[in-house]
Amino acid sequence: MQKKVIPQQIRIIAGIWKRTPLSVVAVPGLRPTPDRVRETLFNWLDFLFQRDWKTKRCLDLFGGSGALGFEAASRGAAQVILVEAHSLAVQQLDKLCAKLEASQIQVIHGDAQLNAQKLVKKGEQFDVIFLDPPFHHELIGAILPLCIPLLHPNGYVYLEAEKALVLDLSGEAKNWHLVRSDRAGKVFFHLLQRLSV
Repeated sequence: MQKKVIPQQIRIIAGIWKRTPLSVVAVPGLRPTPDRVRETLFNWLDFLFQRDWKTKRCLDLFGGSGALGFEAASRGAAQVILVEAHSLAVQQLDKLCAKLEASQIQVIHGDAQLNAQKLVKKGEQFDVIFLDPPFHHELIGAILPLCIPLLHPNGYVYLEAEKALVLDLSGEAKNWHLVRSDRAGKVFFHLLQRLSV
């Protein structure tokens, strides 16, 4: 007898959509940020922003379940852009936007790196960029440099990875300051700040 697959769900932690469930579709590499990690991250950001999200623009280049982007919007972010490559995940994100009437959230179907390059060309800038790519694909090295022109001066990048981030200060990493980092099980997570140039 075949086992019935129960769809995974996570919940928004705080804000206007607190406790709203987010369904997680089964697509390769999609691994929603655990509740404990999201709670820690948003505690850090709430402190840094003094809980004032109303002017903040956020970009999630690996939208996935929408956990990070919808959490930011729930707390009052002015705009959230979610980029997601998998069509099933995009459909789920679109449904959730419609259900919550989340006009401040824009979902873009496509590749993270290509869309980051397009946003750079448009001169777009954000206060927070969320990077939670599929593990073991070595995507961080290509994406992180694109975040520099995409961030407001002193903006933040949240980075989730399968290993601790080591900043080589002789290369691209000289543009970054590691604000906070932590680990939850096999997940290493980091908050980086763009240094003013």
